Amino acid sequence: MAKFVYRMQSVLDIKIKLENQAKIAYSIANNKLQEEQIKLRDILERRAAYENEARELVSGTIHVEKLRENKRAIDVLKSRQREQMMNVHVAEKNVEAARKHLNDVMTERKTHEKLKEKAFESFKQELQYMENKEIDELVSYSFHEGE
Repeated sequence: MAKFVYRMQSVLDIKIKLENQAKIAYSIANNKLQEEQIKLRDILERRAAYENEARELVSGTIHVEKLRENKRAIDVLKSRQREQMMNVHVAEKNVEAARKHLNDVMTERKTHEKLKEKAFESFKQELQYMENKEIDELVSYSFHEGE
């Protein structure tokens, strides 16, 4: 019996490997985004704590030096917050690029799998045709032998 061999199997294998690599890259980019978001959340929490401390310092007896120190800490956290927001934005863009690349690679793999399926269907039809032809020849031969 004939065996189906897809002549572009090596291309399909490469597409599958590329898809796996793209999945890994997407996962890495997504993890990086989550890390950056956690860092931003930590900065926001620290800033909120310093702002609460500033309110407490103003409401009680006023310590000028502590207020100045607190104000500097808030200013530093504001600049870190801006930097971290930029980092989050860059990480979001990287995730989006990785997602788009993954979608493209998946589409290519699916296209090649469809081509393989069509080639297999064609192979099955050709095999069926050959079997029918053999059966017809056998029946024809048997019919002529019987006469």
